[in-house]
Amino acid sequence: MISFIINAIEQAGYLGILVLMALENIFPPMPSEVIMGIGGLLVSQGKMEFWPLLIAGTIGSTLGNYAWYWAGDTWGYERLRPFVDRRGRWLTVEWHDVERASAFFLRRGQWTVFFARFLPLFRTLISLPAGLAHMNKGRFLLYTFSGAAIWNVLLIKAGSMLAGAENVLGWIVGGLIALTLGAYIWRVIRWKPRAER
Repeated sequence: MISFIINAIEQAGYLGILVLMALENIFPPMPSEVIMGIGGLLVSQGKMEFWPLLIAGTIGSTLGNYAWYWAGDTWGYERLRPFVDRRGRWLTVEWHDVERASAFFLRRGQWTVFFARFLPLFRTLISLPAGLAHMNKGRFLLYTFSGAAIWNVLLIKAGSMLAGAENVLGWIVGGLIALTLGAYIWRVIRWKPRAER
């Protein structure tokens, strides 16, 4: 399985990395740890270059997070809540998740956008309250891009260190994908509309 994923990411190239990283932040098909980690492995094998990989992954992360920011900034609470109540199951978002993330954002300030890049799940969810609070767009993009860049460097370096240990990488990738899919399926099954809570 790992060789298939490595080949798929290698064939997709930098544009594929950008698209996968954007989608990972909107709807997680594959965790960023897998995408950028395998990218790091490909860098160590000479099949990809560090800087283009980092730039593609970071732009992708920023675009994916900007989609959530834009939704919050444009739609606001009044239009967003009915959307989350109707479609939240497939996005695995419940309105109380948005309220909790918003409260955390308001308590801790705008720097949470930067620091959230290092926390799974929270890295995407924090973009919505930033938009709902109408955080300055330039500052949001700067904090998101900077945090994502640092996180992606760490993932690329971690993937590079696993060169020659593809069997170990296979277990790590398989575990991350299984964990992500398991968590997604669990949240879809457990999700209930507001009226049933």
